[in-house]
Amino acid sequence: MSIQSIQKYEKSVEIRTKALESLLVEAGLVSTDALEAIIKTYENELGPQRGAKVVAKAWVDPAFKERLLRDGTSTIAELGYTGLQGEHIVVVENTPKVHNVIVCTLCSCYPWPLLGLPPKWYKEAPYRSRIVSDPRGVLKEFGLELDDDVEIRVWDNSSEIRYFVLPERPAGTEGWTEEELAKIVTRDSMIGVAKIEPPVKKPV
Repeated sequence: MSIQSIQKYEKSVEIRTKALESLLVEAGLVSTDALEAIIKTYENELGPQRGAKVVAKAWVDPAFKERLLRDGTSTIAELGYTGLQGEHIVVVENTPKVHNVIVCTLCSCYPWPLLGLPPKWYKEAPYRSRIVSDPRGVLKEFGLELDDDVEIRVWDNSSEIRYFVLPERPAGTEGWTEEELAKIVTRDSMIGVAKIEPPVKKPV
């Protein structure tokens, strides 16, 4: 099963989930307000938004970045991001010559306090096995082609350690605020299966 097949399956699950939500609301088993509250919590308080704020702060604050790379767990806790699946976080930095990507080869260990719930493809066997044996090929399937002289490092999450990728800051973002920078940081870039492309304009 290819990465593209997993992503297609994930989209079909999303469609079925929305249909099920509609049926539950129509049957009076759950309220629209309750669903909206849950969605807003994951959209605005949990998930990749937290990781994006960590990345943006590291891009504009050299002292914070230094602490982050030295001791990810306590530095991230400065922003109030702690909890299960985040007791010991190690931050690895992407550079023009080194590209990091994370995986959990045994199950689906993931830095939940920073990225929320893992995407389905992250938990599937094709990604978990192939990203280790053929990282360049798998990244290409995600649309990320790296030059041959770029070293790829694969970090295996475990019950003891969760890894988190600090993406490269894209060109053209000089002078941006943390809030503006956080808006362009993607979940996949913090997993390491994507890069952040130089923006055409500032986010509104």
